[in-house]
Amino acid sequence: MSLGSGIDHWGTNPGDLVDAALTAIESSVQELLSSDPAYWRIEQKKDLLERLEKLQAQQAALKLRVLASAHDIAEETGANDVSGWLRTELLVDKAVARAQIKLAAGVAKYDLVAEGLAEGVVSPDKARVITKALDAIETDPAASSEDLVLAEKLLVDYATRLTANELKIVGKRILAEIDPERFEQTEAKALQREEERAQRRTFFQSRDNGDGTIDIHARVSRAVGVRLRTILDSLAQPRKLSAEDRGVKAPYDRLLGQAFARVVETYDVDQLPRHGGHATTVFITMTLDQLRADLGTAALGFDGKKITAAEARRMACNADLVPVVLGTDSEILDLGRTARLAHPIQHRALRLRDKCCQAEDCDAPAAWTEAHHLKPWSEGGRTDLENMVLLCSRDHRRIHDPNYGYERLPDGRIRFTRRT
Repeated sequence: MSLGSGIDHWGTNPGDLVDAALTAIESSVQELLSSDPAYWRIEQKKDLLERLEKLQAQQAALKLRVLASAHDIAEETGANDVSGWLRTELLVDKAVARAQIKLAAGVAKYDLVAEGLAEGVVSPDKARVITKALDAIETDPAASSEDLVLAEKLLVDYATRLTANELKIVGKRILAEIDPERFEQTEAKALQREEERAQRRTFFQSRDNGDGTIDIHARVSRAVGVRLRTILDSLAQPRKLSAEDRGVKAPYDRLLGQAFARVVETYDVDQLPRHGGHATTVFITMTLDQLRADLGTAALGFDGKKITAAEARRMACNADLVPVVLGTDSEILDLGRTARLAHPIQHRALRLRDKCCQAEDCDAPAAWTEAHHLKPWSEGGRTDLENMVLLCSRDHRRIHDPNYGYERLPDGRIRFTRRT
């Protein structure tokens, strides 16, 4: 039956029915929009959100039904397909339009999914997950038509209790749930193929932005990604801030980035592969005057990339770095001293002694701290417990920042002041 303005064979005008229904919907929505939710009761807000969720699914069901039978729109307008018309007339991005057309075709194949959408119990996102899972089963030579029917029934039922992401996980192993004995081995092989594909697609890219930052783009397996995110989340957990940062709420993505830097900076270099008989090492090149100057610079690595001398001093406290100190004629005065790094036993002793970051008003736990030389190593400071103190990475960076001064209080804590 056409939904156009023409009269159909039964003598009714569907166009009038559609127009009347849409007008009623538009009027109701406008009426709700004219009201301010700030004055609604909590129960009214909850009820609205719950019913809108259902209405959105039903609206999607109606739209998908129309899209599934909208080939005549393309024929009439001369568009290549309906997605082309959506792009031209409704300004819908072509990729989005094609995804909608694909979903419409998928839902049209599976009656239970279509019914779930029409009843408002299956959202469009869940419908997309279910149809994708069912399409995979349809092409699986080990699955029968009965398996496909049962899988659709189970997934629609799960959709009433799971989120779309949770449903996606279930969809990948739904056959094993239908018949564990028959499909368990198939599932294991599918997982193996997925993991092998993840290994082939793994990559790491970095690009120097020229402004002191490097963009990192990487893809790793799900197992590695989940482990990394768990580590970063634990390091980025909110904690009592130092006085300088009190009242300043940092974006969580920045905290995660700082946590990632923390993982890199504190990685145990003894676990790295050895190159030419030596553990992987980064060289920092600077003159003696630069090493001592607040605003000096240093060359990081062998390609001449610059960092401040303050950053070089901070990194030399706890990273596996070799400062290459040059004299006035560029002769090498010092290639570093391995004794500058606190021994693991010293780290444990410092943790027992200091308990947490020693900056005033900061209580970052000892596990998150780094050993700092009170008398700088570059000035002959010794690597012993009397000359070291624990600081979190933020305060360790600040103690090497020329914009800050500091003093040690009688109780051993460090008080920072901003220089003017």
